[in-house]
Amino acid sequence: MVLWRTPLRLAAVSLATVLLGAGAGAGATATAVPAGTPGPAPRAGTPAAVHGPVAGSVPGDPKAADPAGTYPWLSAPGLARAGYVEEEFYLTGDADAYGPTGERLADDVPYTTRVVVRRPGSPARFNGTVLTEWQNVSGGYDLDALWAPDQIMRAGYAWVGVSAQRVGVDQLREWSPARYGGLDVTGQGRFTADEMSYDVYAQAAAALRAGTGKVLGPLRARTLLGIGASQSAGRMTVYYDHVLPQTEPVFDGYGFVVGSAPGRRGGEPVFHVLSETDVRAPVRRADDEGYRRWEVAGAAHSGRFGQAYREPLLTRDLGAAPTFSCDRPPYSDVPLHHVIAAAYAHLERWVERGVLPPAAPPLEFAADGTKARDADGLARGGIRLPQVEAPTALNTGDNTGETFCVLFGTHLPFTGEQLNRLYPSHTRYVARVAAAGASAVREGHLLPADAAADVRDAASSDVGRDRG
Repeated sequence: MVLWRTPLRLAAVSLATVLLGAGAGAGATATAVPAGTPGPAPRAGTPAAVHGPVAGSVPGDPKAADPAGTYPWLSAPGLARAGYVEEEFYLTGDADAYGPTGERLADDVPYTTRVVVRRPGSPARFNGTVLTEWQNVSGGYDLDALWAPDQIMRAGYAWVGVSAQRVGVDQLREWSPARYGGLDVTGQGRFTADEMSYDVYAQAAAALRAGTGKVLGPLRARTLLGIGASQSAGRMTVYYDHVLPQTEPVFDGYGFVVGSAPGRRGGEPVFHVLSETDVRAPVRRADDEGYRRWEVAGAAHSGRFGQAYREPLLTRDLGAAPTFSCDRPPYSDVPLHHVIAAAYAHLERWVERGVLPPAAPPLEFAADGTKARDADGLARGGIRLPQVEAPTALNTGDNTGETFCVLFGTHLPFTGEQLNRLYPSHTRYVARVAAAGASAVREGHLLPADAAADVRDAASSDVGRDRG
């Protein structure tokens, strides 16, 4: 197997690429189909053909060994203990190509891509909902940005990562030619700016819906949610606003996370979850019957959870994880993924039973246009998790420095003097964490299991112990 061992290449990715989407500026070589030209009936719901599962599993797992020694990129460890399995499939089909404002550029362009599936091994563990993630490629490779194992496996979701974009597929081909050399989402170089990505994503979802090729094993999907983070949310915004109206819907609802969200009022519900990093102005789209927006105080676009989980996997698969020199200590400890888990649960009920999710207060802005902060520097307003309501550190969504530092937020532990002022005893600290968690649960912004974990963490900490 060939390992891609140049993590410093990541530093060359510009902030514009992060926020606007990798590959978005590349030029297509095709000419748009003239307006009014007859074309095939809308068919973005056509399932792709499925091949697999592809041999090879987490390194060291002998149960699905591949003679070539390959395994899925960023293969997840520890699934079996939770009764989960990971499988990878190749998808082939003919996709339509679209421009960034929905103009159809070509019909029926051949492609081959892959999906990675993490699902309950038994139908009894499956909650019926498939989280279908548009893999993020801002770092130059496919990233399962919304894979949060504790929350996803606890709830019994199936998670599927779709490789829809050229940057991710090209890196896969370079990383393991033996496993991924046959992948192509450009029509053999005809479309290099991800014009085919929208239909590739939709066809992957249609295959999940139809159960094509047993891509979900023995499971049958009841609810299909499309999810994407950061640049992937941007790609999904184009899909929802401009491509979906021309095609057949395949998703029941959508989760747009730490990125843009559609402006169009569509038939499928849209949940929009933003960290403090991503809220840059006090002007927002208002909630309505098809749209909910949550903003999380103190959380970062890319906080500590994702860093801690993926660093060993990137070290395994790249040879070294990337490092960054930021102007302030990264990463925010506010667990945005806990709020995302609550949003999934609400989105599921919204789709299946028409139950509108609760609203959330917005982050507050000062008169000068900056985010309003309290005496400790914490953001005011927004969803307030225990890490903000019972703080032991300054967690913000802000930072500066090289490349991705602007997305990492800040974590500055409080001094002993600050902790003593806030918490006269350990018992008072734990009680404050418990109260904050209970409040967030009542408001619908936090799940009980995650609130209980916060209390356990507080109880095992040393905060206030020297004061009784």
